Amino acid sequence: MARESRPVPGDAPGGDLGFVFIVTYGRSGSTLLSGILNSIPGYLIRGENNDALYHLFQYHQTLITLRGRAKPDLLRQKTHPFYGAADIPLKVAHRRTRRLVVDTLLRPKPGTRVVGYKEIRWYRPDIADYVAWMREVFPGARFVINTRNHEDVLKSGWWANGDHAEGLAKAEERMLDLASSLGSAAYRVHYDDYVADPTVLRGLYDWLGEEFDEPTVRQVLAKKHSV
Repeated sequence: MARESRPVPGDAPGGDLGFVFIVTYGRSGSTLLSGILNSIPGYLIRGENNDALYHLFQYHQTLITLRGRAKPDLLRQKTHPFYGAADIPLKVAHRRTRRLVVDTLLRPKPGTRVVGYKEIRWYRPDIADYVAWMREVFPGARFVINTRNHEDVLKSGWWANGDHAEGLAKAEERMLDLASSLGSAAYRVHYDDYVADPTVLRGLYDWLGEEFDEPTVRQVLAKKHSV
């Protein structure tokens, strides 16, 4: 992972950062999965944040809309109601957003090589545009797509209160479409598979460029995590 990340000057003590994000839905075993990733030396995968980054994405989309209000020459005239919009520096916005998120949400520690978080709120219809923006903000970002048997999900937590089968199916469909569109930047895992046989995660570790430590993975699996 580290060898594929790009420099993020000043964002982490000791050098560059890699970025890994867990894409999933609630009650899928994602807390366990983040625990497994956090057992890799140098990894710091935070928990959910109520999809706080989506609001920053909307801010960026608003800037793009502002820049498209009129021809650049018109937007540079002081008499135009959107004066100055033509020169909004989107690349600067990316860099500053990255620094904001790293400094306030991800907060790498000394020795951290890879940061990220797990989130269950990927159900919005503009998920492809959102993730494309995330890849601009976090160069080299990778996305782990985590799923679970739907029958078990629907019996767990808030899913059991009502008929959510269709909503769950649609959420997973969007996630899988995203995985297909991301190509090598995404990797799929299934909760039921790696709980039954931890060695199936060897492929995930290979994809990340990390050494698979089966005893440590089994120790994490033996601890109770919210699922």
